[in-house]
Amino acid sequence: MTRDAPRLQRRRVTPARRPARQRGAALLVAMLVVTLVATLAAGMIWQQWRAVQVEVAERARLQSAWILQGALDWVRLILREDARSGGPDHLGEPWAVPLAEARLSTFLAVDGEHHADTGPEAFMSGRIHDAQARLNLRNLVDTEGKVDAAQLRMLQRLCQAGGLPASLAEQIAAGLRDAWGEDPGTAPLAPRRVDELRWLGLDASAVARLAPWLVLLPTPTPVNLNTAPREVLMAALEGLDGGSAERLVQARDRDPFRSVEQAKALLGADTEVRFDGAAVSSQFFVVEARIRLDDRVLEERSLVQRVDRDVVTLQRERVNTVLTR
Repeated sequence: MTRDAPRLQRRRVTPARRPARQRGAALLVAMLVVTLVATLAAGMIWQQWRAVQVEVAERARLQSAWILQGALDWVRLILREDARSGGPDHLGEPWAVPLAEARLSTFLAVDGEHHADTGPEAFMSGRIHDAQARLNLRNLVDTEGKVDAAQLRMLQRLCQAGGLPASLAEQIAAGLRDAWGEDPGTAPLAPRRVDELRWLGLDASAVARLAPWLVLLPTPTPVNLNTAPREVLMAALEGLDGGSAERLVQARDRDPFRSVEQAKALLGADTEVRFDGAAVSSQFFVVEARIRLDDRVLEERSLVQRVDRDVVTLQRERVNTVLTR
């Protein structure tokens, strides 16, 4: 009896250990299943969140695009009404007044403050620039593919006003002549905007310095004496010094020039300043608009041409950005 007692104890203990191991394995399998289900659920939730974010971003982009289209139509209406009234184009007209950033919900509110407070965080700003207030690079090359000497001297004076060497003007003229030439195989890519002058081998800093005074329009155009800055006036009007340019700017601020002869008379009958290629009205305008919806920003830059009372959009460029916080 004494010798058989340990055997009986072992028989009793061994069956008790096996269910404990089975319960541990089952618990481990259950934990793995829960982990797998949680991982799959998290992945599904993330995909759903991602889809919602993409939809929100696309909706904001489409809303901004429609608002910008409406803003462009409004600009065209302003320019059309300005043409209807006639007279010269100057910086005192309604189109030249910039629109500071304003909340759109305040304009779109129906019943006052309730909609203004609960509306989307949409803000709009923009302005209209006279494209003929700048020196048009299209004037550099004539219809025969030759560089115009008078226009080259204008560009040289503008480079000197910007603290750049006059040889830079010759580089620009030669590059544009080749780009617009008849041999596309060896010609550089023709730029459509001023910032694309880097394609001609210009330094980025030099292009940035000249950008406020240059424009690249589809056709040759004169410089508007009522809107051009002092540097452009000194470059466009041969023989004009800094003092005379300042006199023109101050005079037009008081009373815009009605004709080129009026500006010429201001400098005196014996003036040697040449007013070739000058005007007091404009056909080309640059429209800049900016829409901000929460942290998303959509900017648009459009080039429009006014022919009589018709305003045609020639170029449109949009840029999407996200504000960082």
